[in-house]
Amino acid sequence: MGVVAWRARSGRGRAEPAVVRGDDPRHPAASAGDAAPAGPAPSSSARSPAAAAAVTADPAHAAADDQPVAPAHGPAAVAAAPTGAAGEPAPLRALRETVRACTRCELHASRTQTVFGTGDPAARLMIIGEAPGADEDARGEPFVGRAGQLLNAMLRAIGLARDEVYIANILKCRPPRNRDPRPEEVAACSGYLDRQVALVAPELILAVGRVAAQNLLGVSTPIGRLRGGAVHRHPASGTPVLVTYHPAYLLRSPLEKRRAWDDLAEVARRLGVTP
Repeated sequence: MGVVAWRARSGRGRAEPAVVRGDDPRHPAASAGDAAPAGPAPSSSARSPAAAAAVTADPAHAAADDQPVAPAHGPAAVAAAPTGAAGEPAPLRALRETVRACTRCELHASRTQTVFGTGDPAARLMIIGEAPGADEDARGEPFVGRAGQLLNAMLRAIGLARDEVYIANILKCRPPRNRDPRPEEVAACSGYLDRQVALVAPELILAVGRVAAQNLLGVSTPIGRLRGGAVHRHPASGTPVLVTYHPAYLLRSPLEKRRAWDDLAEVARRLGVTP
């Protein structure tokens, strides 16, 4: 079994990716569009990871593109809800049930179950991936395989726990053989995702991977130009969007963790959390 790890070293503030050994050959390779551009990885001025920092909930989107998002003010932060349907506000739970019964595209015929979303329903950070894989289809929760383990480690590296963020996908059903989502499938699910974003009301969205970023933003720009600190806007809500590589790609290309660390450091800066 492979070792999934994310390591950063102190001193010069650059992330140091751990070696990933025994990569599972059954895991599909990331698409060519996720490949990083040639040249040396940019350095980061972020500090190395430390203990997890508390994250508060604030649905405001008022921060300017070049400024960190201020922490919530007023009463104590909303406690993270359990993953899955337990503890969800009624509107989000109702949307989950609508998705569960969805037959808008052909994927409903081959799914084991829908994969709606998980995490804090009042999270400041929302992470959006591509589509469920085999593990997610079996368990009904996004990012639970080896890529999910790496995502959890990436979050811990900037002081966040998995249950402090909200995680969803462009598609709610697994495409056969983990192929890329088709335009009609993305269109069938887009209203559900837009509604999720509106209900969670995150301060920041992190799109992971080329497919997620391009479909979320409605562009065909290569991921190498979308990531690297560039700030985009979610078309439906106006929420700021940052882009980074998919954890599955990082498992197969561990040297690119240095670039991904720079993206994570920008997420931490904008949320005002201390790694």
